[in-house]
Amino acid sequence: MTIRTIFAATAASLALVAGAASAQDRTGWPSDLTVGTASQGGVYFVYGNGLAAFIGEALGINASGEVTGGPVQNVTLVQTGEHDIGLVTMGPMYEAWIGESELAPGLPHTDVRALFPMYETPFQGVAMRSANISSVADLAGKRVSVGPAGGTPGTYWPRFLESLDVNANVSFAGASDAASQLKDGLIDAFVFAAGVPIGAFSQLAAEADVRVFTFSPEEHTSILENFPEVSPFTIPAGSYTVQAEDQPSVAMWNFAVVRADMPESLAYEITRLVMENNDRMVQIHAAARATLPENAVNNGFLPFHPGAVRWFLENGIDIPEDLRG
Repeated sequence: MTIRTIFAATAASLALVAGAASAQDRTGWPSDLTVGTASQGGVYFVYGNGLAAFIGEALGINASGEVTGGPVQNVTLVQTGEHDIGLVTMGPMYEAWIGESELAPGLPHTDVRALFPMYETPFQGVAMRSANISSVADLAGKRVSVGPAGGTPGTYWPRFLESLDVNANVSFAGASDAASQLKDGLIDAFVFAAGVPIGAFSQLAAEADVRVFTFSPEEHTSILENFPEVSPFTIPAGSYTVQAEDQPSVAMWNFAVVRADMPESLAYEITRLVMENNDRMVQIHAAARATLPENAVNNGFLPFHPGAVRWFLENGIDIPEDLRG
């Protein structure tokens, strides 16, 4: 295919999508829509901004991504109506749901609804090879960035370290800043959580002599036993140029969430757009390979928005009665 043919096919595809959306009832639709992402250099930033651009192209809404501290903040921004869509991991989402958010303690975030599954977020670390860090235990006494405060890694890595009795000197920073600090020798390691491949890790692997690492077998077993909100995950060999072997890790599922009062037709159209166009989502980020309808089952507590429920039921995906919000 020529470049001109590819562009023509893409334009025609988007026209069909937009045409289908325009046939829907747009009562109550906003003229602007904000997607809460996370720090630059992380997957949320890429995924969220790409999602906003796709929504804007296909649905004719002025949609944009906004840098945030990550899932903990995103949940609250949706709950309070400051953002229309938030990208969240289900650990922080559950804590917010029951009123135990670190950002807004005592406020049950019960106005939030699930829209669609995104991907799993595995936990992984990176260090200069000269630091001789190959597992979490090696972080004892080291200067370690755990990502931005309020994000999934910034919330859970300190808990993991405490659970494993690893006393590290923890600091908080966005992915891009932490990567720069590692290259400049200001920290000894950077541990994070994001869809694979993590952009900041890939850049470090290309520019510096680094090693990526996860958990020893004993650490892995301990984390799975003590943190039921995570599940086993294998980071495949070759995820980074410096990773020759599979690495055992743990992961949390990510979902896009909205407020319960989003117009049903808009929630339906966004869900349809994402769930029916996986090829386009994978162009945004490789982690979107898991942005598939069948992965809706990985939400076990948060009610889905009625618009999302309608799309899933129409397409043969059962949503339990107690999750039809």
